[in-house]
Parts: sequence; C-alpha cells; structure tokens
Amino acid sequence: MKKKKKRSSKTKIQNLSQTVLNILKSEPNKNFNYKQICSKLGITDSSGRNQVIKKLHQFKAKGKIEEIDRGKFKIIKAIDYYTGTIDINTRGTGYVITEELQEDIMIPRRSIGQALHGDLVEVYVYHRRRGQQPEGEITKVIERKKTEFVGTIEVHEKFAFVNVSDPRIHTDFFIPKRGIKDAKDGQIVLVEFVEWNDKQDSPNGVVKSILGDPGEHDTEIHAILAQYGLPYEFPQAVENYADNIDKTISEKEISKRRDMRDTLTYTIDPADAKDFDDALSFKELENGHYEIGVHIADVSHYVPENSILEEEAYERATSVYLVDRVVPMLPEVLSNGVCSLNPHEDKLTFSAVFEMDDTGKIYKEWFGRTIIHSDQRFAYEEAQHIIETGKGDIPDDISLSRKRTQINPEIVKATLKLDEIAKVMRGKRMQSGALSFDKTEVKFNLNDKDEPVGVYFKTSRDANKLIEEFMLLANRKVAAFIGKRQPEPTFIYRIHDEPNDEKLGALAKIVTRFGHRLDLRDRKHVTQSLNKLLEDVKGQKEQNMVDTLAIRTMSKAVYSTDNIGHYGLAFDYYSHFTSPIRRYPDVMVHRLLQHYLDGGKSANAEYFEEKCQHSSNMEVLATKAERDSIKYMQVKYMKDHQDEEFLGVISGVTDWGIYVEIIENKCEGMIRLGDLDDDSYEYVEEEFAAIGRKTKNAYTLGDEVYVKVKNADLVKKQLDFWMVGSKENVEN
Repeated sequence: MKKKKKRSSKTKIQNLSQTVLNILKSEPNKNFNYKQICSKLGITDSSGRNQVIKKLHQFKAKGKIEEIDRGKFKIIKAIDYYTGTIDINTRGTGYVITEELQEDIMIPRRSIGQALHGDLVEVYVYHRRRGQQPEGEITKVIERKKTEFVGTIEVHEKFAFVNVSDPRIHTDFFIPKRGIKDAKDGQIVLVEFVEWNDKQDSPNGVVKSILGDPGEHDTEIHAILAQYGLPYEFPQAVENYADNIDKTISEKEISKRRDMRDTLTYTIDPADAKDFDDALSFKELENGHYEIGVHIADVSHYVPENSILEEEAYERATSVYLVDRVVPMLPEVLSNGVCSLNPHEDKLTFSAVFEMDDTGKIYKEWFGRTIIHSDQRFAYEEAQHIIETGKGDIPDDISLSRKRTQINPEIVKATLKLDEIAKVMRGKRMQSGALSFDKTEVKFNLNDKDEPVGVYFKTSRDANKLIEEFMLLANRKVAAFIGKRQPEPTFIYRIHDEPNDEKLGALAKIVTRFGHRLDLRDRKHVTQSLNKLLEDVKGQKEQNMVDTLAIRTMSKAVYSTDNIGHYGLAFDYYSHFTSPIRRYPDVMVHRLLQHYLDGGKSANAEYFEEKCQHSSNMEVLATKAERDSIKYMQVKYMKDHQDEEFLGVISGVTDWGIYVEIIENKCEGMIRLGDLDDDSYEYVEEEFAAIGRKTKNAYTLGDEVYVKVKNADLVKKQLDFWMVGSKENVEN
C-alpha cells in the first residue's frame, strides 16, 4: 500500500518573518544559526529548514540582520525604520503593515505626507511605552501602488483640480492647463499621476481620458473598470491577430488526439451564457461502470505563447463579470466562437476522463487532448427540470427555444445518473470537512437601456451542483496527478489557507446574538459547526449578514506553485483546469499538464510563481469591480424608490452610523447616528449596538427596522437612509 505523503512537509510556515525576527530580537547580543532557530520553532523537516535559511538571507540582504560569522546571524539593533504597505481608511488615518512588527503602525493624517492608499512606504516609528500601539510617520514613498485614478474634474480658467472618487485617497490632483485636454467642468475623468513636489499640497496630474458625464450608465461602468485599471476593449492589433487565427481542424490535428465525437456529450450553462468552456460526456460500460468525461475548451491550442494574444490574456488574467456586461479575457471570436463548445460542432478540448461506479469511486483516470462533438446545449433550468421530473419533456417557459422541447432519452438517462453520482460525491466532500457556502447572488432585471427594473436572487440548485461536482473532480484529480509525482514538478495550484483564529472568535461572538454557536475546538469541529450555522440561517433575516461575515473569516484563495492544499474544499491537491476561456491560470495548467504528459522536465518555479501572483492580484481587482457594479445598480434601483418604506436588518454598527440591508433586495445603506432625532446615540462595541443616552433605546446588530432613502449617490455608489423605526414600533 502506497504511504500517504504528509501534507505538513510542504506547508508554508505562517508568520515566519515575524517569528524569526522575534527570536533574534529576544537575545540581541547572541548569534544564531539556522539550526538553533529551527530548534526553537520545532522545525525538523527539510522544507521548513530551507524556508528558515532563505528567510535569514533575505533579512541580511535587507540590512535587518548581519552575518557575524559564516552561517551565524545577529539582529541589527535600534531599527526605527520599517518598510510596509499603507492602508488608509476613509477618515484619513493610515496603518502600515510590516513583516517585522506584530501590530500595524498607526499613521495620523498629518504624518501621511505624500503617501497614497496602497503605496509601499518607509515609516519611522516613534519610541513608545509598553502596551501602546506603534505610531509613526511616512518618511519615503518607495513604490506607488497605482498611478491612474478616477475622479470628477473642477475646471478653472488656467488650471483644474480632480477630486478622486476613492474616499481613501486623501488629496485632489492639480492639473495644469495643458493637461486638462478637452475635459469639461463636472465630468468624470481618468487622471494620471505625474509628480508630487515637496512644496506642493497636491500631486500634479494630467487627464488621460474623459469617461463622460456623472450619472450616465456607460460613464459609471467605465469609471468602475478604470478605477481598477481594467480595460473595456481590446487593442485593434489583438483583435486583428485573433481574427486571423487558423480556426480549421485538420486531420493531422485530429490524429494527435483521442477522438470522442461519438460519445454522448452536452453542456449545461446559464441561459444567458455566450461562451461554453466545459462539457460532460457519458457512456455506460459493459462491466456496469460509467465512463464520464470532463471536457474543457483547448484554449492553449489557439493562444500561442509569446504572441500578442497571449500577452493580452496574461495582463487581463481573468474575465470581469459586471451587472450589465462581461469584459472577456479573450476576444469574442475566441471566447464566443472557436473556443466555445457550441452544440453540433466539432471542438478541440483538453479532457479528464474517469471510469466510475454509482458511489463515485474512480477505477481509471485519463488526461489528454481530445476532440468532441456536443449533442445538446442545456440551460440550468432545463437540466433542473429533468432532475426534478425524471422526464425530458421541457415546457416552453423554461426551454431555451421558448417552445416545448422533447429531449433525447439517452441524455435524460445520463443527466439523472450524473446527478445521482454528484450527490454522493458532494456528501463525501462534506464529510471530509468541506465548507458549504451557498451565498445568495443579487441579480437585476434590466430594460433595453440597462436600467434596473427588478431585483432577483440566484441560488445554487441540483443542476448547478451537478456541474460543480464534476468540475471540482477534474480540478482535484489533475492537481493530484501532477502533485503526487516524485520529485514534485512545478505546477499551478489553487490554495486556500486555514481561517484566522481571531476572526473565527469574533464570528462566534456575533452569531450567539442570534442563538447560534460555533465550536472552535479543532478543525473538524470548526467546519462541522460552520456548516451547521450556514444551514441554520437559510431563510432567516440574518442569513446574508452571517454568510458575509463567515466568508470574511476565511483566508483568500490564491494561485501558487507552493501547494498547501485547499481548506474550504478539504482537498490536499487542487488546481484550476476547467475555465481557460475566462481564467489565465487554467491556460497555464493546460500547458504544464501537456508538458509533463510529453515527459518534460520541471518548469521554472520562480517564473510561474510571478504569474500566479499577478493572476491572484487581477482576480481581486475583478472581484472589486464586480461588487462596485452591483452596488452602483442597487443605488440606481433605489433612486427610483425614494418615497417607499423598506423593511431591513441591521447588518453593521459603527461609531458613525448604522448599516441596514433591505430584506427584499439586499441593498445596503447607512443611517448616520447624527440623523437619529429621538435621542443622542453612541456606539457600544461590546453590545454591537447604538444606544440612546437618555432613552437607552438600542439599535442592535440583527434588529429589523424600517428605513427610507435619504440620498442615492450614483457617483459614490452610496446609499443613505432615514430611520423610520424598529419593526416592532412601526407595525404596532
């Protein structure tokens, strides 16, 4: 029996920088070698020792420690200067996050100088008394996080100012006359940072592009993309290159692949999807097992390395899904055309094929390039109808063709069997400690002018989960197929670290207010109680708030060549293989997988780690843009309902206001404490409440209240509410 490899041997040691420095600082007159440090940390494996050695040499290069003798290191005393990233809140206070200090360094507004939110800075830390939070001032901006900002221009006769939309940017931009271009007063523009002289209050900038008039739909959507540096169109050269790609499938190419065109194959996607990058195939075998194929668009075949198409896909790294549009990673001729697994067309794919039984047990697996022919395109609603009724008679109201449709009985049979196996696999995954986040997605019904005329919620049903389980299977098995090789070659993993203990503790404290509890004894009890919590809150007034808070306790999933497993899915090996039309890491996975199938040597880890970091960063920006577009549309929707009263739940309380989420449409706004006119309210942190000084009336996290719209600001994407009163008082 093959011995299971210990997961810990490959685990990246958390907070290593801080821990090693603390050891050296604790005995500043003593020299340490890596063995002594490993001994103090209880590290006995070679991976951990190598991480410590690497960290010591990094600190030496940065001038934080000195090498007294070969391999012996000592802390350099009296370090008052640190390097870190500054995080500035909307009130103008900064916090610098460094590797060396356990606490963030607080920077008062007066000491921020010329640093902007997100910049890499040098900070001088004042001497402090024991127990006080470190405080400092910015002495140097080492690197700007970004140099382009969205804002509203204020034009004067010989100059202009741009007021930046992001409230964390605490300065405006001075624009000399020549830099104004054709911008008109009050328009939204993209301004580029030029310089910031010591004697100036504001940085100099130039107008890079004019986005349009505030409040106009396209202006605001383009402003969201521009704020995060995301493009909304392809350069003409990239479009031309994509148009001229050879899209024919030659006999020579077919001969290199496994031909699966005669196997029953189909796609299941959202009804409004325009690109289909995954398909399932199904075949009953003579031994009673099933051959199930997960077929993924072979994007890497059409996107050559070192081409301008490749460069553009890498820079974007992901498609961006805004409320009213998709900003694709690849030009439409590829994403919606040649790479899309459209029905009744031969398509080139990269596949994971499994021989399985009814319990989801895998007897054989195969990975490689294929050619398929999709027999049917399904919407999730059509597949769901088959699962619920067991029949292929699709009524006209959910049929993609909008007329009653009869589905091939073989496809009906395959769908029911795939659903049965998917449910077994999901059950096993949950038993293994996977977390079940089924957070409600807010969707909008838009008219022909892209204005929101209604709100609805998208939930995950059996048909969605069927596809999800087989995509998870392919992603997991591809990662394990490469990751379990010895020596382990470089590969792209999707990793997810364990949650932060402090955040879990805070969540546990909050949910007790709603009669729930979390068991934080160990990982098994944490996941079990988290899943129970997520199940118990379904349909309750606090569901969306608890779902959101639970997600925030989790670490962020990222791409990396250093595999530490995926906590949320409870997988030791996980990758992204199934969506190369919309995710660049999947393209890298396809290339590396084929490279190793061909017997290639391990790829350069440093090269691919840099690409992983870029892909993770772009994913974060895309997610922020998607959230902003939802917030914009919510504000736009509420602007047309300003005279109505809405029932909401208090989703947050701070020392400046009460946040309320409207139950029927998930729109969130804030009531300023100063706008509560029945008393003078103050925030009581331990009660999660705003409490009146005289009346002792309390507005507490989770309370149901009625609100009205005070202000709906489309530019700031901000809703302000008036408090009508508690549900109890209003309804009585």
